[in-house]
Amino acid sequence: MPLLSASLPSIGIDFGTTNSSIALATPEGTVKLVSFPAAAATVESFRSVLYLEQHKQAARTQIKSFSGPSAIEHYLDAEHKGRLIQSLKSYLTSRTLTGTEVFGRRYTIEDLISRILTDLRQYAEQQFGQPVRRATVGRPVRFVGADTTEDDAFAIERLREAFTQAGFDSVDFEMEPIAAAYSYESTLDHDELILIGDFGGGTSDFSLIHVGPSIRKRGRTAKDLLGNGGLGLAGDAFDARIVRKLVSPALGADSLARSLNKLLPAVPAWIYANLERWHYLSFLKTRNVNQILKSARANALEPEKIEALITLIDEDLGYQLHQAVQRLKIELSRNESARFAFRDGSMDIEATVIRADFESWIGEDLQSIEQCVDGLLKTTGISPKTVDRVFLTGGTSFVPAVRRIFESRFTAERVRTGNEFTSVARGLALRAREGTL
Repeated sequence: MPLLSASLPSIGIDFGTTNSSIALATPEGTVKLVSFPAAAATVESFRSVLYLEQHKQAARTQIKSFSGPSAIEHYLDAEHKGRLIQSLKSYLTSRTLTGTEVFGRRYTIEDLISRILTDLRQYAEQQFGQPVRRATVGRPVRFVGADTTEDDAFAIERLREAFTQAGFDSVDFEMEPIAAAYSYESTLDHDELILIGDFGGGTSDFSLIHVGPSIRKRGRTAKDLLGNGGLGLAGDAFDARIVRKLVSPALGADSLARSLNKLLPAVPAWIYANLERWHYLSFLKTRNVNQILKSARANALEPEKIEALITLIDEDLGYQLHQAVQRLKIELSRNESARFAFRDGSMDIEATVIRADFESWIGEDLQSIEQCVDGLLKTTGISPKTVDRVFLTGGTSFVPAVRRIFESRFTAERVRTGNEFTSVARGLALRAREGTL
């Protein structure tokens, strides 16, 4: 493939909790997205998952890794499941969870993330026809689990190390909502004051910023960005509520066990708390948890529920559960009610869910998002009436209750969406191009 440019390419990488994408901004200002093979089609959104599989060859054992759509395909096709790891970005702030052991080998979080990033880089090099060694990379306003600016800085350095391991010589970080603003700005023929809402799997981020052709022409200044706000919850938090209400009870969360003539909870609550968080689910597959659950099954009044939980963990069915939860969220975004179904082995969980009930489950999360948006408006002194447009991106922006937060403050006519899964990568590439002009 011929080189697109003799100069360094303007690459933007959105490494997300759930999905990732990578884009190139050409010297003319157009944006090209990397496409990834997935079954019989190609996609522009790359699942941020890693699958590790053990292969025994003669006297040695080899561990192979797959990421994105390929990881999911290998996982689903495997007769004996390896380890499917999701939501790695959510670990970056943790100083205690530094890595994990897979098939007897120790991997740091940076090691695991770098394998995904290496594949993203190689796909980009194949399609753009030139080396990719530097990029502008998205970061949330507030990482999952970050309580201080020091926590965010710690996460940034770990992510930078993962990029270095993946073969990048240089990375510049940009706020994800600001990147989405660059993407939205590319569609404008006039100036606007906009509120960007970027909803990922693990974080919700907001920026108030002036954008438009005259601002690009005169050159951006610090005054164009009025303020940022963010919190460490989004789609994964909504998923956790569904698991808590529909799945955990069927797996023994409310079950009791007999111990010394007393009735006590059959399974420790922390196991179900980890079950609710995708990025912890794969780490329940340990000898310690297995022993706890087998002991609980022996004494439980409802052993069949504990057996179903053991099956879920032993067979590493987190991906299938995640897909069932996602289908329910999508259907509830379109309809007033939807059917939840998760069937696998000893599990057969079915329930009809009313949208109003789902919205009550996520009520506290919605309130946190409202408070974050209102706090940004208050600290910047901006009245909702003076905001020209609200641009929402990310999968959670489809949830009707989330959209109502913005429609009630800014009116439905001013709320826009588009390129929900790739707008951040597009904007990052445009930001990278601006830095080279």
